[in-house]
Amino acid sequence: WYTQYTPYQAEIAQGRLQALLNFQTMVIDLTGMEIANASLLDEGTAAAEAMFMQYSLRKNQKATKYFVSELIFAQSIDILKTRANPFGIELVIGNHEAFTATDEFFGAIVQYPAGNGEVFNYTDFASALHTQNIKLTVIADLLSLTLLTPPGEWGADVVVGTTQRFGVPMGFGGPHAAYFATKDEYKRSIPGRIIGVTIDSNNNYALRMALQTREQHIRRDKATSNICTAQALLAIMAGFYAVYHGPKGLKLIAERTHGLAVTLANAVAEAGYNVLSKSYFDTIQIELGDLTDSIHKECLDNNINLNYNGNVVSIALDETTSLEDVKLLARIFAKVKGIAADSVTVATNATTSIATDSQRTSAYLTHPVFNSHHSEHEMLRYIKSLETKDLSLCHSMIALGSCTMKLNATTEMIPVTWPEFGKVHPFAPNDQVLGYYTIFDELDKWLSEITGFAAMSLQPNAGAQGEYAGLMVIRAYHQDRGDHHRNIALIPASAHGTNPASAAMAGMKIVVVKSLENGNIDVEDLKAKALEHAENLSCLMVTYPSTHGVFEESIIDICNIIHENGGQVYMDGANMNAQVGLTSPANIGADVCHLNLHKTFCIPHG
Repeated sequence: WYTQYTPYQAEIAQGRLQALLNFQTMVIDLTGMEIANASLLDEGTAAAEAMFMQYSLRKNQKATKYFVSELIFAQSIDILKTRANPFGIELVIGNHEAFTATDEFFGAIVQYPAGNGEVFNYTDFASALHTQNIKLTVIADLLSLTLLTPPGEWGADVVVGTTQRFGVPMGFGGPHAAYFATKDEYKRSIPGRIIGVTIDSNNNYALRMALQTREQHIRRDKATSNICTAQALLAIMAGFYAVYHGPKGLKLIAERTHGLAVTLANAVAEAGYNVLSKSYFDTIQIELGDLTDSIHKECLDNNINLNYNGNVVSIALDETTSLEDVKLLARIFAKVKGIAADSVTVATNATTSIATDSQRTSAYLTHPVFNSHHSEHEMLRYIKSLETKDLSLCHSMIALGSCTMKLNATTEMIPVTWPEFGKVHPFAPNDQVLGYYTIFDELDKWLSEITGFAAMSLQPNAGAQGEYAGLMVIRAYHQDRGDHHRNIALIPASAHGTNPASAAMAGMKIVVVKSLENGNIDVEDLKAKALEHAENLSCLMVTYPSTHGVFEESIIDICNIIHENGGQVYMDGANMNAQVGLTSPANIGADVCHLNLHKTFCIPHG
């Protein structure tokens, strides 16, 4: 499952394509939407993709405002801010209950349940938006949708989120597969991949990647997204989680999680605390007054992290939480109040806090695939039956490009399953993750030495995201020098399709440089265009070695031409492993580059 390449050749990837179709079906059913893609990189990216899709599709070209609920997660707001800036999109962050829809807005985004855990009924909010032709994106917790009315039933136009809690460890923040679901009418604008059903030459059931006309290798700078892949391995894991548990199993997990949250809220309230949450799924907020420090200390002494915001604490429970955990928290809260632990009742017959009009009544996961494989041997046989339909490095080499010939060694893959790595929360306090930071610092130093650069960011989680981050750094460099007008990106005709798509997302204008018949850059054409656009030149995007697998001998001259005309050189380092020890991006004159971890190194393919 983790050595195969991206399924460009559908006929040798039928097993994975079926697993991804299962994922899409799971997402469609749980969200109540009509179509879903084969996953995205993470929740924040998915939210930003939804915003930009709605911006691209807006009928009213004067509408440039986007409403953002103040109760969506902070990391998602950060990504929205970054992505909105190059397009001049104005984010209006506030309370959705006080928001007045006007024709200045093209879209809005809310979280369900909200970031503070509250389950709002957004039906009237969605209706008010639609009267002004404003599209609504909802960031939804998939597990909660087994109990809550799905967004598709109350007016959502796009639903996004993460599938982390479907069997994937937190892993200090990732990787996790995000999902993206929407209405059928938007299918030609969806970012990422879509797996579709077709028939083969013998009229038998078959799968393929559908609607590729939307993608970057065809649309290039006209693409609505630069994402050309999926978080495939993680999406497959999440899809198998739903196959194994089925609709009944998932609902039991959700009810148990919700029941523990209600049990905890009742116990804490009985101990005299003010529980702020009214209607919630798995997260409660409690007012601590002047007891915050005492609660914090007692929790740390018991190896418990909570989310503190002033004198309010929020506690999120999940499918790994036990009744013993809830009892321990109840004892801690009682102790701080000076109440005997045994006098606080931890009842196990909790009734739901979810309002009746927010409770789900529709069926989901009705397809036989989600209702057949509920014992370990049945599940194993199903996974194996799909695995046998795929070609991987277990069988042979894969004759497709320079970036495929990697075996993901077992010695690499085993440590990611260790709880010391896997069970760490992304917002764990710094002094609890010194091991992770040691790894980050070492990797930063090693990658900086290999590339010849001053520092590396480990933040982008795909090649396309690396391109975007690099171009945004170049954009910021020019702006810092007062050169706000520098927005021309020179891109060779032979470049990977994500290059022009990423440049467009960074607010740049693309000028195509001719390529010779052998795939090399036409240096004379580059020189002419660099001179023509010298006043506004931002950068050149160059792949080295090129997508044809060639080390272009004129690369240093190419970089010099760009620098002489005030631009920066962005190097696509996807095939960095071909040059390690021989040369480096800094050595040839590049200013910024990204490295693909599944090409330069040996992590699973997307």
